[in-house]
Amino acid sequence: MPSQRTKQIVIVGGGYVGMYTALRLQKRLRGELRRGEVAVTVIDPQSYMTYQPFLPEAAAGNLEPRHVVAPLRKVLNRCRIVNGFVTRIDNASKRVTIRPAGSNHGVPERDVEYDMLVVCLGSISRTLPIPGLAECGIGFKTVEEAIFLRNHVIHQLDIAASNPNDEAVRKRALTFVFVGAGFAGIEAIAELEDMARDACKWYPTIDEEEMRWMMVEATDRILPEVGPEMGRWTAEALRRRGIEVKMNTLLKSAEKRHIVLSDGEEFDAGTLVWTAGVKPHPVVKESDLPLDDKSRIKCTADLTVEGLDGVYAAGDNAAVPDLTDTGDFTAPNAQHAVRQAKRLADNIVADLRGKPRKPYVHAYVGSVAGLGLHKGVANVYGLKLRGLPAWFMHRTYHLSRMPTVNRKFRITMDWTLSAFFRREIVSLGELESPRQEFELAAGRQHDI
Repeated sequence: MPSQRTKQIVIVGGGYVGMYTALRLQKRLRGELRRGEVAVTVIDPQSYMTYQPFLPEAAAGNLEPRHVVAPLRKVLNRCRIVNGFVTRIDNASKRVTIRPAGSNHGVPERDVEYDMLVVCLGSISRTLPIPGLAECGIGFKTVEEAIFLRNHVIHQLDIAASNPNDEAVRKRALTFVFVGAGFAGIEAIAELEDMARDACKWYPTIDEEEMRWMMVEATDRILPEVGPEMGRWTAEALRRRGIEVKMNTLLKSAEKRHIVLSDGEEFDAGTLVWTAGVKPHPVVKESDLPLDDKSRIKCTADLTVEGLDGVYAAGDNAAVPDLTDTGDFTAPNAQHAVRQAKRLADNIVADLRGKPRKPYVHAYVGSVAGLGLHKGVANVYGLKLRGLPAWFMHRTYHLSRMPTVNRKFRITMDWTLSAFFRREIVSLGELESPRQEFELAAGRQHDI
């Protein structure tokens, strides 16, 4: 049980909301933490926070993967970091159950008790029961997925180059399908197509025109965040690069990498990337917290959970009223998450000190998106930009939001070096099975 003297604040999730809330708390509660009056614990499976807007550039080889993550133990040096999966939230008994790191080696689950709880588990990919999707689809929410996809795309070029006389194998390897034309999907396909086109210079047997890149979107718009005009411009810009953009089209099947679309087209594809939306983390649905019809936690404008004392939520897993647009909720994006974290932390401090909370109010200022090297689109405060100016704004904005001076400097150095040297075109897919070579030496056989 927590001691009577120490107030236990537990933050479930170490993403945008979790990390920035803890960062704000350790700054605002410096005295209380030093005196032992308050303790802040952050629980997350990973020991780092991933800055997702930089995932496309990491996948394209413009940024070192370690530079797009912020190590929690270094950033939150006054907090306790617990690596593990939260399996249950039981607010009635004021405890969360975690499966800690090492559970595969016999470490049992355990309970962590709290006085105040922040639920910011974020979201996972929203999939559909499409035949073959689970077997061959690739997501794009984590740095691991981004680097896997980079290695995979380059490996497809290796396959095509190594089978010069097998047209079917080459065509399948050089076909890349992305489903979902939001920010993640558009930026991913644009950056990876740009990288693959550049890589073709080192594959003399592959003509870049042999590659087929396709974006499949169920609605009639892409990048809805930047507005219809900029969305149409983005679609036209991608098409000029040879990328097929199919709107009002559904993926019907992907069994054995055979793609079937709702418009009747069928073909084989070596790569299928799924970026068609997100849904709240499933642990939230299994908790005793109040949820809306989309399985999001019901929140007040103060970022407290409706009807509960000492429980707060924000980010993708929370339905936060948008006070700038009555009747709606804030969008699940990084812009809101970072700002909500600061307000949430300030409200926790207010509750600890007996002061009134303040509501979260933030007008959406716009969006920026990168479409490959020197290409971008932006709509900020009504100012619409495209091409090089938008690309520069995209990099400048996200660099300013990246936590720690250390990471800002390393990212700037990555970009500076890329201005003078070509990006590396190497597939390190063997990283997924690092023991294979040793097991072969030990006499174990593997399927090739």
